[in-house]
Amino acid sequence: MDLAGLLVFAGVYFLAVASPGPGIAAIVARSLSTGFRRAVPFVLGIASGDLVWLTFSALGLTMLMQNFHGLFLVIKYAGCAYLVYLAWKLWTAPVKSLENQPAMRGEGVRLFLGGLALTLGNPKVMVFFVSILPLIVDLQALTPLAFAEVAVLTMLIINTTLLGYAYAADRARRLVTSPKTMRRINRVTGGVMAGAAVAIAARG
Repeated sequence: MDLAGLLVFAGVYFLAVASPGPGIAAIVARSLSTGFRRAVPFVLGIASGDLVWLTFSALGLTMLMQNFHGLFLVIKYAGCAYLVYLAWKLWTAPVKSLENQPAMRGEGVRLFLGGLALTLGNPKVMVFFVSILPLIVDLQALTPLAFAEVAVLTMLIINTTLLGYAYAADRARRLVTSPKTMRRINRVTGGVMAGAAVAIAARG
């Protein structure tokens, strides 16, 4: 794929990824309450979901996947349910830093799968890869090398952008020392995460 085409794709994709939405709200909420490190698996799950949709588009399978709308509804609601569970954990968390609490067994895997499920069932992501991507990239002429280039660029952009949001939220969290303020942050971020789940579930 020529450099001009890659730059156009990179610009449009970055704007799509960086625009605030439920996914970013969930990432920021997670990082504010538990720290950057424990938000990373969630980010990687979201990025992997984008890679799955990119692959479907490149292979011409998007129409087939649209025929399995019911399956994607199940995936979406499963991801939303997990977000609500995380929101409840944040709301009821003790005042001490959640980052210092021992991670539950399999927590990273569950967070990864939660992020993956949210992305696979998020209409915003589907619209980009099903409708907008073909306008930017000639999928009919996409060679294996060109696909690899687009895939690497996709992973670089989404991981850098989302991890940037998570890192900024983590830096803000470290400025908080008051237990009362920390309790408020836990509850606000829990509410934000629940709101993100509702927003995603309510979309078509």
